[in-house]
Amino acid sequence: MGLWGTHGGRGANVTFDETGRSKPEHRLAACASVLAVALTLGGCGALLAGGDKSVPTFDLTAPGDFSAPRRGTGLLVIGPPSALQVLDTERIVVEPAPGQITYLDRAQWSDRLPALFQARLIESFENGNRGRSVGRAGDGLSADYTLLSDLRAFGLRTSDGSAEAVVEVSVKIVASSTGRIAAAEVFRATAPAASTSGPDATRAIDAASDEVFVEIVRWASSRF
Repeated sequence: MGLWGTHGGRGANVTFDETGRSKPEHRLAACASVLAVALTLGGCGALLAGGDKSVPTFDLTAPGDFSAPRRGTGLLVIGPPSALQVLDTERIVVEPAPGQITYLDRAQWSDRLPALFQARLIESFENGNRGRSVGRAGDGLSADYTLLSDLRAFGLRTSDGSAEAVVEVSVKIVASSTGRIAAAEVFRATAPAASTSGPDATRAIDAASDEVFVEIVRWASSRF
């Protein structure tokens, strides 16, 4: 008399023949189930790693029509900005009420905000004619100073019934030889937004950040 049985659980059921081996068609079904789960998990991992590619993506620009003083011959490197988790993302922050944080629907930055800010700040120094005296921290340069920044606010505020972009950044220049803070300043700029749509919101945030970039470059350039 042949022996037939099933092995269940939360996975796929497998039927055994009289030799104790699973039937080929059931082995194929089980493999297909496992493959489907793996593909699903792989897709989720890709989505989490790079943001939602179906969401409209926006970039920051670096101001170009300005100049900065060239007081010294030192070399300054730009470190990656620090930021709270709420800002360390591709998503665009909206503050509908004081102390309340949400994100803009159907819009995202082209990269995580700290990386994007660092890249555009370096570009701003280059555009202000300081390209030969500024580099990126971690590139192996023998720098005289390091510029450290902290993103305090970077998004849209709608708490008073209107939409306004707010960018606020704390900046420090640290001497490499001593590790001491040579200069420190907080920069803040605002710009009205025509609406809370992705294009209008990011256009206003970009205008506010451009103002901050110019102020940082001019302030720092007179100190190295």
